[in-house]
Amino acid sequence: MTAGGGPSSGRRRPSAPSTFVDHVRPDGVVVRWESRRHRKHQRPAAGSTWWAPAARGWWIAVLFAVGSLLFAVGSVPGYTEAVGVRGDTVTYFVGSLFFTSAAFLCYRESVDAAPPPSAPLRRRFLVPRHRRIDWWATAIQLVGTVYFNVSTGVAMGSSLSATTAHAHVWRPDAIGSVCFLVASLLAWYETCHGWAAWRPSSWSWWITLANLVGSVAFGVSAVAGYVDPVTGEVLDATGADTTTLIGAVCFLVGSVLLLPERTERTREAASSSAAGTPAP
Repeated sequence: MTAGGGPSSGRRRPSAPSTFVDHVRPDGVVVRWESRRHRKHQRPAAGSTWWAPAARGWWIAVLFAVGSLLFAVGSVPGYTEAVGVRGDTVTYFVGSLFFTSAAFLCYRESVDAAPPPSAPLRRRFLVPRHRRIDWWATAIQLVGTVYFNVSTGVAMGSSLSATTAHAHVWRPDAIGSVCFLVASLLAWYETCHGWAAWRPSSWSWWITLANLVGSVAFGVSAVAGYVDPVTGEVLDATGADTTTLIGAVCFLVGSVLLLPERTERTREAASSSAAGTPAP
């Protein structure tokens, strides 16, 4: 058995987290266990690609998609004028709740993907898996969504002071954006088995790329949305809305692509069976 952090590596790099493990079967065939693939396909996919309410992976995709759509709508030019400031902030807050729900399911997905010897006997919320890159990615993402809950929740208040807007709206938003960026980088590394790879035929590659671009856009939005603690003025409100819209659209694309990724192994098995060859 060998582990590695790069696409051609057969040994563990001391400074890089493992993203795959190669197992040698008794017949000499090497089978690769990939972190993301194992986590997303712990059991056969239930339901169809587009409708599977009994599957956790389906809910992750749908919840992220709804949250992304609400953030996109909230940042569309003219939306605030149409529904009012209160309606706009409520839209963001509800969207953040969908993000948190999806992020929690991702975190549980990572915890439940632990090897049998270390799997918890009882379902617990805090299950440290500090040696696994997917645990770090999902845990940091979950923390980021909670910060967005705080930011968007406080923003619904009326007549906020400049100090409050800076400390409890902008600052949590900035921290949440940093968390999303770090989580997206870890997910990208996990999928690519390194910092760079070209795999356009892989659903996971496109998903993590879209999420990474979206996280960068959210980070730019946080910078543009800086609130002066003295005057309460926003650095660049238009720029913040524009980059939020870009980021939300990227997250929406990544969310939708989670659906075909969820059932890709089922389709591969069906293709292999039709061709008369055993599925891996």
